[in-house]
Amino acid sequence: MCLDLIGEVLYGKWKIRLLWFINEGNKRPSELQRKIPDASRRLLNMQLNELQEHELITKVIYPFVPPKVEYSLTEFGKSLIPVIAALGQ
Repeated sequence: MCLDLIGEVLYGKWKIRLLWFINEGNKRPSELQRKIPDASRRLLNMQLNELQEHELITKVIYPFVPPKVEYSLTEFGKSLIPVIAALGQ
């Protein structure tokens, strides 16, 4: 199970960066898009949805016009940050 999840996270081209940037406080989709300009908005949304399915991030939709969306790490997602930092070194 754990190895499958690690493989799934590593498989997504932008997933590790998304987790890292969300941890740094970049929580809105537009902020994440600016941090990763090479990725299409569609691809980022797909990978954010997959991270959400794996319970690494949560998505909150605020009822404003236009709607405001923010992502944050779950406790499980936060537990991966030291591993991502070690990979970065």
